Amino acid sequence: MARSRSRDRSWPPVPEPLPFPVVDNHTHLDSVVGFPDGIDDLEPLNLADHLARAREVGVTRAVHVGCELPALAWVDQVVREHAELLGAVAIHPNEATLHAGISEETPDGLTAQFRPHHDVDLDEAIAAVAAVARGNDRVRVIGETGLDHFRAGTAGRAVQREAFRAHIALAKELDLVLQIHDRDAHEDVIDILRRDGAPDRTVFHCFSGDEAMARVCAEQGWYLSFAGPVTFSANDELRRALRAVPIGQVLVETDAPYLTPHPYRGRPNAPYLVPVTVRGMAQTLDVSLESLCRSLAATSEAVYGAW
Repeated sequence: MARSRSRDRSWPPVPEPLPFPVVDNHTHLDSVVGFPDGIDDLEPLNLADHLARAREVGVTRAVHVGCELPALAWVDQVVREHAELLGAVAIHPNEATLHAGISEETPDGLTAQFRPHHDVDLDEAIAAVAAVARGNDRVRVIGETGLDHFRAGTAGRAVQREAFRAHIALAKELDLVLQIHDRDAHEDVIDILRRDGAPDRTVFHCFSGDEAMARVCAEQGWYLSFAGPVTFSANDELRRALRAVPIGQVLVETDAPYLTPHPYRGRPNAPYLVPVTVRGMAQTLDVSLESLCRSLAATSEAVYGAW
């Protein structure tokens, strides 16, 4: 049976190109390419299509993230084949709980489902992350890793903390960037980073904290990456956080296919939509679009190195 067409689920229109090329600091291209089937008005686009669309609008490079065990091999392969991509690998905190045999009902009433790859012990799964990171110099990031209090109870949070600490140690050992997933866990994430010692280049992916937290992160020298939610009308506090951070510590991302910026919220996201978020950020910061683009590009290279 065809889905109702009352809600537009097609790819948003291609935005006007940026005046200077920028980097999508965090995207899940395997999920973008395989965005859920069965949506009647969703044009099928392959990886080459998405990379071409991104280039056309000035998103010339991206960090592709694989944060569950089956995704690691694809990261390893795709960053070897596409010069515009660098890789990030980790076991996502919600995946960590499943590898530890814990599946808990979340506040939204959903229960995470075990899949065959969760039969692998958590230590073994993290060892697989380490193997990919050691074996490919185009994998420059350990992430996304961190804490997700929304989707974990007491037992799950204990597992997530240990997994997070293991990823921090790995990033420091290999001198790689750390990309953090932080959902409803701001104080605990900062506490662990301070106790264990954050890697030299630490990025809060899809920053979701307030102005006070942004100032704490900036003082520590950490980088804050902003995604589509910074454009949502209700997120005044997030925009205050953006204004509180030195522009040289600001990055931009899609987290595609999720977190599509306004006015396309609810439709699938992809790297070619970075310009929508960048324009919103420039307006919030009251800076020229070109100056922000140049800063985002320079900061991306300072964090990840040359592509």
